Amino acid sequence: MSTATHSPEPPGLRKQLRGVFHVRRGPPRRWRFALRAAFCMGMPILAGWLAGDVTAGMMAATGGFTALYGSDRPYLDRARELAGIALAFALAVGLGMAAAEAGALVVVPVVAALAMVATWMGNAFQIGPPGAYMFLLACAAASGMREPPGGPLHSALLVLGGGSFAWCVHMLGVLVDPRGPEKAAVVRAGDAVAEHAAAIGTPGQRRAGHAAARALHAAWSTLVTYQHKRATSGGRLTALRAINRRLHTLFADAIWRPDRGDPSSTAIDEVRGLQAQARALVHAGQLPEGVVPGMVPLGHPGALTVLAEALRPGSLSRGVVLRVGLAALVAGWLGAQFNLERSYWAVAAAVLMLHQGFDWNRTLVRSAERLLGTWVGLLLGGAIILLYPQGPWLVLTVMALQFAVEMLVVRNYAAAVVFITSAALLLASGGHPVDSPGAYVLARGVDTAVGCLVALLVFRLLPSKPAAVLPPLLAGTIRGVDALAPHLARGDVDTRAARVAARDLQRQGFALEDAYESALAAGPAQRSEAERQWPAVAATLQLAYRALSAGWMFDRLDDAAARERARELFGEGGETGLRESLRVLATAAETKENPPPALPLLPPLLERELRHLHDCLRGEPGRQPAGPEPTLRE
Repeated sequence: MSTATHSPEPPGLRKQLRGVFHVRRGPPRRWRFALRAAFCMGMPILAGWLAGDVTAGMMAATGGFTALYGSDRPYLDRARELAGIALAFALAVGLGMAAAEAGALVVVPVVAALAMVATWMGNAFQIGPPGAYMFLLACAAASGMREPPGGPLHSALLVLGGGSFAWCVHMLGVLVDPRGPEKAAVVRAGDAVAEHAAAIGTPGQRRAGHAAARALHAAWSTLVTYQHKRATSGGRLTALRAINRRLHTLFADAIWRPDRGDPSSTAIDEVRGLQAQARALVHAGQLPEGVVPGMVPLGHPGALTVLAEALRPGSLSRGVVLRVGLAALVAGWLGAQFNLERSYWAVAAAVLMLHQGFDWNRTLVRSAERLLGTWVGLLLGGAIILLYPQGPWLVLTVMALQFAVEMLVVRNYAAAVVFITSAALLLASGGHPVDSPGAYVLARGVDTAVGCLVALLVFRLLPSKPAAVLPPLLAGTIRGVDALAPHLARGDVDTRAARVAARDLQRQGFALEDAYESALAAGPAQRSEAERQWPAVAATLQLAYRALSAGWMFDRLDDAAARERARELFGEGGETGLRESLRVLATAAETKENPPPALPLLPPLLERELRHLHDCLRGEPGRQPAGPEPTLRE
């Protein structure tokens, strides 16, 4: 991939603020997702009305938020994730209500702990939108009910019941298309690989390449990490793995030899054919020639690993968790000083602003969207409360609001907040008339404003500094190549140790890219520092991707041929020179010192990339190594 093109400058604050009113295109068939979410919210209320206890139904509907998660997970893993999500909603509501009964000295630290744990685990496990915020919103809506159906335990069990119903609805797809999520992941990876092939030689090549790498990694997570360890071999899952393996090989070939000419007539056509095979869900024995099961890379690491990584010093996620915790403490304390029940609403607003780890401009824009949508939503919610819908009309109202939220949230967030606010107000009413609707609505608006203001102040107090983590991430990525190097030198890339090294290198590259992109958007000083380090960042990413693609190219050869080709490419002492150079460059990147003027004798494999990185770290990025690149083909 090219190392010459900088990332485009992020849009300024004015342009981002104008985007508050921009309506984007939504994903295809979004109405299905929205309808499922609305159904999971409405049916518990209907059941409560039929049973003569609408408040219990409204409490159970809080568990219906479970339907918002896990749509891209395979069904077996989805069952586990949704069960955990439903339990988390029940715990959040139960703990929140119990803390509210204990007084301000308890409620503030409990709410802050809930916010931090939800953010930490949500980001580490990549549960996806709407993320940690919904757990605080559910806690606020349930704990703010004027006449709750029971104590904390009773309410938590009702929420768990609503979550269990959402679990059942969300799992119905397994009866129609058991491998639907796996097929969709492979098709998405194919789209990304095709877009990269079409972008070769254009300014968008680097960004398209990184997008393809992420899509392939996500597909492997779906096909490997999120599968049962004893998945049957030789079936349709094996076929999908073989198809994704071929897609990855095509991508690796494009990375290794990007100047081979126009790829559209061959690679893109093959990608489309592979996607058709994935959609048809053929058996492994029905795959075309050349698409065969082989090396299966690893997806995401285990739970303990990702949780520890999220709190590691220098981790961007760690900073997000700390900001969320501090904002929750301050917002909770302010809310408790004026009215105990407001603590949750203020904390929920603060968590919403911070849990995704946005830069300052996007955080400011999100606050504008939140405040604008909230105040309009308060008018709508107040009107609904005054109308006081009951029975089936209450069910239809909640379902309509939730449907509107899910249809709009991917198109225009401010518009979605209008309906989010109205739905939260209605749920918090418990289906009962509100004595003072004006004061009730105004209180929620004040809570939201307090939460947004606290979030902005905390962000200013603890700003994100992603440029500071670039040197250690550069060193970590280079050391990741060093960990993979012995396996490349032997041509042995199908062992578990080799796959772990490749997986870790891929994730280190993602972390480096994310930190660089975050630094570009973090402000003038951070952007200036990131641009200064850009040549080394780009050269390191190119080195990492070339090393990974070399592994895939070795995988195309049989064992004997791979070993022989590795000996030819590394030669006598080549591995030693390569690893010594990598260690020297990693130390230079981490300490910000110039590496020695000359590197040890390097093998042909990765020589160009290493010399270019060496020049970039010495402040000479314009020098390009001469000579032909090696080919892995015999």
